[in-house]
Amino acid sequence: MKLTEDVELLDGMPVIFIKSLNALVIADPHLGYEGVMAKKGVLIPKANLKHICKIIEDALKKTKAKTIIVDGDIKNEFSKVDEEEFNELFDFMNFAKERGVSLILIKGNHDNFVDRYAEPFKLKIHQQEAKVNGYLFFHGEDMPKDLQDVKMLIMGHEHPAIAIFNKAGKREKLRCFLYGEFKGRKLLVLPAINYFASGTEVNSVPQKELLAPIFEHLDIDSMNAIAEGYGATIDFGKVGVLRNVQ
Repeated sequence: MKLTEDVELLDGMPVIFIKSLNALVIADPHLGYEGVMAKKGVLIPKANLKHICKIIEDALKKTKAKTIIVDGDIKNEFSKVDEEEFNELFDFMNFAKERGVSLILIKGNHDNFVDRYAEPFKLKIHQQEAKVNGYLFFHGEDMPKDLQDVKMLIMGHEHPAIAIFNKAGKREKLRCFLYGEFKGRKLLVLPAINYFASGTEVNSVPQKELLAPIFEHLDIDSMNAIAEGYGATIDFGKVGVLRNVQ
């Protein structure tokens, strides 16, 4: 699904392709998630890295992109780099290197201490936000700072999803992109690529309970929820309308 002549939502994937940058953009991989959870006594199967690499592999075959921009939270733990995170970072970097793809990270609030691995992993890191050819990439735990010459803002952090209902009233959650405007510029919020991050149902949760401070300055009900899954990407329309559909 094309949002603009330059920005495409890849069908059924939590990934966008920006043609002019020849880049894929993802958000919130939270690598090392299962290992960190295991140390907290929660045992879950190791599925996340394999899931992410499969999605990116398919996206690379479709687009021939040469860059992957990770829009925040490449790792999961706040206060350190866990051993499992380091191992999965290493594997993910090798995955990209073997495919001739460069990696750019916009640091998120989970990405403390990642800087020390920038050189050995050949990872280009930006603190909080980066502006490239009219696109402002920022993770979302802070407000964007430099909007000059920006035509579209792209963020992660919120892990948006929607709740939908079938004719029998059965509820299902779908990850979604949010697409709207902020200060006269396009705003695109990416769903999390993390396997376990099913997301926050933006058509059920009050706006004041959302994490990202940018939602204090815009009307989320006026944004379009574009769901992805089951091999398709579908625009479900305005969030405000979806609040009343059950």
